[in-house]
Amino acid sequence: MGIIFKQSLKNTTITYLGFAIGAVNTLFLYTRFLTDEYYGLVGVILSTSAILMPLMAFGVPNTLVKYYSNFHATKSADGFLTLMILLPLIIIIPLAGVSYFANEAIGNFLARKNVIVKDYVWYIFLIGMTMAYFEIFYAWSKVHMKSVFGNFMKEVFVRVGVSVLLILLYLELIGVDFFLKALVGLYLFRTIIMKLYAFSLRRPKLQFNWPKNSNSMINYSILIILGGSTAVILLEIDRFMINQFIPIQNVAYYTVAIFIATVIAVPSRAMHQITYPMTAEILNRNDIAGLKRIYQKSSLTLFIVAGLIFILILLNLNDLYSMLPKAYRGGYFIVLLIGFTKLFDALIGNNNAILFNSDYYRALLFMGVLLAVFTILFNWLLIPVYGLNGAAFATFMAICIYNTVKLIYVKLKFNIIPFTNETIKIAGLLVLMVAIFYFVEFTFNPLINIVLKSVLITSFYVGILYRFKISEDVFGVLSGFLRRKGK
Repeated sequence: MGIIFKQSLKNTTITYLGFAIGAVNTLFLYTRFLTDEYYGLVGVILSTSAILMPLMAFGVPNTLVKYYSNFHATKSADGFLTLMILLPLIIIIPLAGVSYFANEAIGNFLARKNVIVKDYVWYIFLIGMTMAYFEIFYAWSKVHMKSVFGNFMKEVFVRVGVSVLLILLYLELIGVDFFLKALVGLYLFRTIIMKLYAFSLRRPKLQFNWPKNSNSMINYSILIILGGSTAVILLEIDRFMINQFIPIQNVAYYTVAIFIATVIAVPSRAMHQITYPMTAEILNRNDIAGLKRIYQKSSLTLFIVAGLIFILILLNLNDLYSMLPKAYRGGYFIVLLIGFTKLFDALIGNNNAILFNSDYYRALLFMGVLLAVFTILFNWLLIPVYGLNGAAFATFMAICIYNTVKLIYVKLKFNIIPFTNETIKIAGLLVLMVAIFYFVEFTFNPLINIVLKSVLITSFYVGILYRFKISEDVFGVLSGFLRRKGK
């Protein structure tokens, strides 16, 4: 786990850089340089594309990670990799035809509440397709234990491009139409670069001699589509459905609140880049003891880091919102609920990696489909009545149910849980931190207030972790850091 922690730190640095740039875009540039109507349109395009992405990817990213270790040193490797590249076309080609011939009908459906969405069906399709192939080539690099460059392309590249485009828009060097076309171009260019990098690690020879177990791999990919779609629906369907029921400007307001809460998920995203392929290898060796160790340590490490970020956000939220335009300041309840779901995601550690790489993935995938249906139903019932808060509560309920089901399933099948005595200690520490610092307020500039309060909270939190050695990995990293400073 020490290796995982150190490698995750590299990805965390890149991921937080991406989120820092994303924060500037989401909280300041989009809200000031783009009207809330067009900001909402961008949110709808990207969310709908993300919903389509797992379908277009045909489950290939997961299949690559699960099966590659069985082929990388054999003559069947080129046939396997060729199959992985071609499989998504089974969905992409028919979907392109539908988008072309039924463009008007699809546009009318998407624009039944907000007419502005009607003309952007192709934008959604193209971004969804490029997202799908990017994830495939990213998985290609991850199976070679080379995740840093892909993580940079995923977290930083497009955000930097968006920053440049928004500044050009502000300077009136480009118009909104060009901005939206260039956004599609950014995602396409990112995929091309990722493909070149993946092929530099191993360039496949086009070979149509499929592996003997290709049928089982295709079946696995089809089922993973369900799992991947479920996960994305739980995260993205709210913004899609907000567009269907209330004015599109609300998507912009919701996007800002969601982004603030999503910062909590950064450590999980970074750590999973390395734990996912390692979990697949452990399961291939049937090493249950090793699986339990990585399950519990990933859970504790992520809970420690995500918990700190969660309380930093909650305790600084007033100052943060005071820096935003007035229309964007009403998302306290959204941040709280979505923040809890991200903290729950961190608490279950590498649970997803265990399930998607085991022989028990089928049952959970179908449970996930049922939960996705519940998510759509919750949004359909709550958004028209409670607006944005209804969307947040629908997501909160769905993800809590989904994560609880996954925890129970892993316990039943592997007899392991991610929680330890240290988990309880961290939960108590987080409650203590909120109780101590909730009423601590500074009266300076909001940015200075956030910095001062964050430094104070973090110092107190890290000091307790170090003093009581609650996590071996965290204590080891802190001890190494202090030794270097001492020298």
